[in-house]
Amino acid sequence: MINISVNICWIINKMKKINVLFIMVSLFLISACKTIKQPSEIAKPIDYSDSEIASIEKNKIRDFQKDKPLYALYRSYFLDDPELKEECKKIVIEKTQNALEQKNYIEANKYYKSLQVFGYRNAQFEKTINDFLNKDVPGFTSDKSKLPKTIQDCINASVTVWVDKGMKVENGSGKMDVVIGSGFFIDRRGYVITNHHVIEASVNPKYEGYCRVYIKLLSDTETKIPAKVIGYDPLLDLALLKVEIEPEFVFSLGSSDDLNIGDKISAIGAPIGLEGTVTSGIVSAVDRNITTILSAFQIDAAVNSGNSGGPLIDQNFRVQAIVFAGMIQFQGLNFAIPVEYLKQILPYLYKGDKVSHSWIGAYGHTFKDKNKASGVELYYVMPGSVAQFSKLNKDFIIKEIDGKKVNSLKDFHLLMMNYDVSTILPCRYIDGNGDLKQTVIYFEKRPKYPVKSFFESDFIADSFIPIFGMKLQNSSTAFKNSYTIVDVIRGSIADKMNLSEMDPVTVQKVQFDYNQEGFFAQIYVKRKTKGYIDCSIVIAAPLDGFNYF
Repeated sequence: MINISVNICWIINKMKKINVLFIMVSLFLISACKTIKQPSEIAKPIDYSDSEIASIEKNKIRDFQKDKPLYALYRSYFLDDPELKEECKKIVIEKTQNALEQKNYIEANKYYKSLQVFGYRNAQFEKTINDFLNKDVPGFTSDKSKLPKTIQDCINASVTVWVDKGMKVENGSGKMDVVIGSGFFIDRRGYVITNHHVIEASVNPKYEGYCRVYIKLLSDTETKIPAKVIGYDPLLDLALLKVEIEPEFVFSLGSSDDLNIGDKISAIGAPIGLEGTVTSGIVSAVDRNITTILSAFQIDAAVNSGNSGGPLIDQNFRVQAIVFAGMIQFQGLNFAIPVEYLKQILPYLYKGDKVSHSWIGAYGHTFKDKNKASGVELYYVMPGSVAQFSKLNKDFIIKEIDGKKVNSLKDFHLLMMNYDVSTILPCRYIDGNGDLKQTVIYFEKRPKYPVKSFFESDFIADSFIPIFGMKLQNSSTAFKNSYTIVDVIRGSIADKMNLSEMDPVTVQKVQFDYNQEGFFAQIYVKRKTKGYIDCSIVIAAPLDGFNYF
């Protein structure tokens, strides 16, 4: 008997963790909360006009040159010392050359892209890197002789992914422990795309049991073909596999920007192990923010356990999205990852190992000018963050990154995925006076729990802006935890809790719950909307979210 242990509840758990509103007033939670501990001080912008501070900064930059040469180059941008800047550039140029000699093209691209901010150009560097990105990375070129021309061809370009986890014991008897998912070929060299959660056990360092990954061709369901996990991205739930065969058919990657609500699509996969199943439907909705940085398609094509990782194709047989979740108890409520996300991270999946994502340490929303998306407005900048170091501030509107327009937060997330962690890029923004200005930003590695970073880097009065969407102000010198709400961001957790400006608040206890991936605060409040009736509540937020970048 085979126990198919595909994670049916994966999407449900994800949606619970990222739900914008939790209201928990249970006694066990209140008793488990920890006492409030705030930072002793918060980071301030560097004052380069002070010669002593500038000298200290120069020494810091030289310290960074050995282990973090790009960070040293980035910081030299803001220090008016041409000699030091040139010194940092030479180190990065040498690093670029070394990376190219070692055929580490992703590393070389990061160095070279950063050098361009400082006016450096090298035609040979550029050609070598572009040849790799445009020709070698699987999925970026189409082999016309292997493109599917019928639905049957599409089925034959798809695979069933098997993760054999050996045996497990249930009710005193041994059973086979097998995870079944779906996937599809994107390259004649045998590269396959699937979901990370399908092959998660094979790359999870905490998993100590037996685990082997195989694929089965839908034209030969009897043969298990060993597969190697090349790269994986838990945040986007994508993985790249490699098998040592040449497939009969290979999909081309489309452009899901061409898909609109109501367009017809088909999903191919192995629901509950039934290989080669095709289901059809329409795009029900776009831009569903159901995971941290992913804006997904909602589809009504039937999806079941085992469909995860399969292709979602349009009527021209191009892959427009990757099926990654279905809600079993709700018919027609299923989700797929737009192919743009895959195309952005393919070079990093191909590079190998776990894909890391970037951030600059800020919180904001899409800025709309006359109801039209027109940038990313900063509501909060974390002290000590890259955003602060780059002189970005609250109410600034990011308009361009690397010369590319940023019309929405979705655009910003997508664009960030195109660059490796520690890349330096130019950024254009509108400041608080409405003037268009330019700075440079440096992409740091996104922390696992951004809310934890906010809380540990700032005082409660300001850290509650990105966490709950409310700005506090101390209302008592005698009681440090007594505040007044001075601003509530529309649509935020605080807004949905009916908290308002001028409501008095006492923050009693806080708690990080890493199992539920939530941050909880027990507060005592007199809500204006409730007639100022005293109320003790627990308000909660996810530890990561779409509006953190």
